[in-house]
Amino acid sequence: MPKFCANLTWLFTELDFLERFEAAKEAGFDAVEVLFPYDVNAQDIVNELGKHELQMALINCPPPNYTGGAQGFAAIPGLEERFRKDFGRALRYARTLGVQHLHIMSGVAEGDEAKATFVNNLRWAAAEAPDQSLTIEPINYDTMPGYFLNDFDLGREIVTAIDAPNLKLQFDTYHAAKITGDVLGTWEKVRDITAHVQVAQMPDRSEPDQGEIDYPAFFAMLDAQGYEGWIAGEYKPRGATNGGLAWIADI
Repeated sequence: MPKFCANLTWLFTELDFLERFEAAKEAGFDAVEVLFPYDVNAQDIVNELGKHELQMALINCPPPNYTGGAQGFAAIPGLEERFRKDFGRALRYARTLGVQHLHIMSGVAEGDEAKATFVNNLRWAAAEAPDQSLTIEPINYDTMPGYFLNDFDLGREIVTAIDAPNLKLQFDTYHAAKITGDVLGTWEKVRDITAHVQVAQMPDRSEPDQGEIDYPAFFAMLDAQGYEGWIAGEYKPRGATNGGLAWIADI
């Protein structure tokens, strides 16, 4: 049976942030993820996780840059020192929350130098935090123009080159559909190096029910293959979050 996780950056936004944890638990979720939780006191989140017996599945790295910089810079040449400093900040926060996966964002870059920078930074991070699961995620150009890691073949190449047990791929079905047009086929190409899954429907990034992606088939395939990781709902609800959760009840 698939294990579903609620992305609290996208879901239950009709509630204040700290109230979303209880709402997720009451809706039947056992884990949550938050893209950038850093402006909230970590202990407040720890308290909510403990109170409602929830696991924090994933957060993003680096912490947001409130001076207007890009989200992520692990692939940007010349910012290696900044990457290491902010990785340390994110890692301390993640450890306080008991985060399972720390997603490292490449940022906007291109070319061989950017690729070498990304590989070197990831190799350093994997060695610096061998007990922390790290992920990288291919993100489509429409959602994040110029994002360096915009291709699943490139993702496999980078994960393979680093060959660290704690570095895997993060598979988002919405991005897969936008990048390749073939979610199930793309999954088959990278499932052996994937640690975390996120889902949303095409084309409007809403609930994973009616639309272009055959989610019953996708979930059945993951279940048959023995995928044991979380499947996170990272989508924009068409209305109130609870009114659109039938996609889970139907599994």
